Amino acid sequence: MRVESPYDVLEIDADADEDAVVRAYRRRVKEAHPDHGGSIAEFKRVRRAYEHITDGRDPETFDARIDGRRGDGSSASRGDGSASGDGAASASDGDGTGVTADDAEAADATDGADEEDRDLGPTVEYLDFEVLESHGWQLSDEDLFEKAEAADLGVDSHGLLVVEPRETLLEAAERYGFSWPYACRGGACANCAVAVVEGEVEMPVSTVLNDEMKAEGIRLSCIGEPVTDDLQVVFNIGKLPGLAELRLPAEQFESARADD
Repeated sequence: MRVESPYDVLEIDADADEDAVVRAYRRRVKEAHPDHGGSIAEFKRVRRAYEHITDGRDPETFDARIDGRRGDGSSASRGDGSASGDGAASASDGDGTGVTADDAEAADATDGADEEDRDLGPTVEYLDFEVLESHGWQLSDEDLFEKAEAADLGVDSHGLLVVEPRETLLEAAERYGFSWPYACRGGACANCAVAVVEGEVEMPVSTVLNDEMKAEGIRLSCIGEPVTDDLQVVFNIGKLPGLAELRLPAEQFESARADD
């Protein structure tokens, strides 16, 4: 049986163009989210499929396993090339002793169960402020994110990301390959400011934001960590009144990338 490819996971043809891949990813990642009837493992598998395609990797090297078994239901082959499908077969572990295929399969299943039981970190729906400017929307619009969804924006401008434990918003965005504005990375400027429309983000310190800004939901993504399960944030808001004066020179971050 044919092994599942990353295109299968996103439910698109292998010759789909970049726009089709992005649209499929945005649809599938929402379907796979636990809050929408999916699971943690499926959510992560969809994300891996998208990253595999966008990184330009060979589709045949994609590992479609979701629970320790391949997407076609057969057991995964071991690193030494032996298959675990035969109950009499054994795989050699690091000290040379034999491990039966049944034992290995049971271990895989346990790993998959652990993956399912692991809590999913805070889920952030993000939106680029430049989109608001170009569409004439306002931060105060109650249906702001509904408008963004209907506009079918690119994944760089609107989408979902999951924040890992002890990870800031900025670090999470960079882990996904996005280049959100920043400069000092220490809470001493407003280059990385975001507007929290829904949810809560805590900052250990804030030497630049005044009480009024914080009351309006302004936070610094470089030091801000989500404390609620679901959030909606607008990033790239440095042009807003009051924040522009708190930014460091633009040339210090405009050429920055997530892998700097």
